[in-house]
Amino acid sequence: MAQAITKERRKRDSSATRAELIAIATDEFAEKGLAGARVEEIAARTATSKHMIYYHFGSKDGLYRAVLEQAYDEFRVAEGSFDYDDLTALDALSALVGATFDVHARCPQIVRIIMAENINCGQQIRSIDSFQQRELALDTLRRILDRGAADGTLRSGLDPLQIHLTVSALCFHYIANVHTFGHVFEFDAHSAEHMKARRKEVVATVISRCAATAGEEKR
Repeated sequence: MAQAITKERRKRDSSATRAELIAIATDEFAEKGLAGARVEEIAARTATSKHMIYYHFGSKDGLYRAVLEQAYDEFRVAEGSFDYDDLTALDALSALVGATFDVHARCPQIVRIIMAENINCGQQIRSIDSFQQRELALDTLRRILDRGAADGTLRSGLDPLQIHLTVSALCFHYIANVHTFGHVFEFDAHSAEHMKARRKEVVATVISRCAATAGEEKR
């Protein structure tokens, strides 16, 4: 019994250590990129050692891939934010788009990491199995679009992949460019007021694209 308790405690400690390393490494990679981040500096910011980083992740690249995988897991939080099946199709789509924007706004460091990964032509993400990510993102959206097409509130024939890409583009673009937008157009792009306004605009844009017109509703 004591051995089982000790084993379980070690497992929890190991999971906690891994989570802490990923959290610290996320900030380091967001600030310095894969090439600039140093394992020694990441270890120094945690209650562990360089040896433990290699134990858990094998290499700096392995740690980076774990951070990247966690980043996409964070972006999929939006799909679990509501019971979308309990909402009307229009309300569900609005809620999903709003939740997606919120995740991007809450995680700017993840946006920077994904920007860097694209600059590097997606070299590391090729090693990550994205099946569950893809299925969760598209299945949630597909169910909403299908319900809306069936009840006449959303256009028929909408491609879940294309709508997902549009939502991602609108959310990602603002957060990725928030510093330059603020400077060029002389406004506090980080402020709650402007974040709220941009969120509203993104939701309205997607709904306008997807909502059925009066003529379509009658068919």
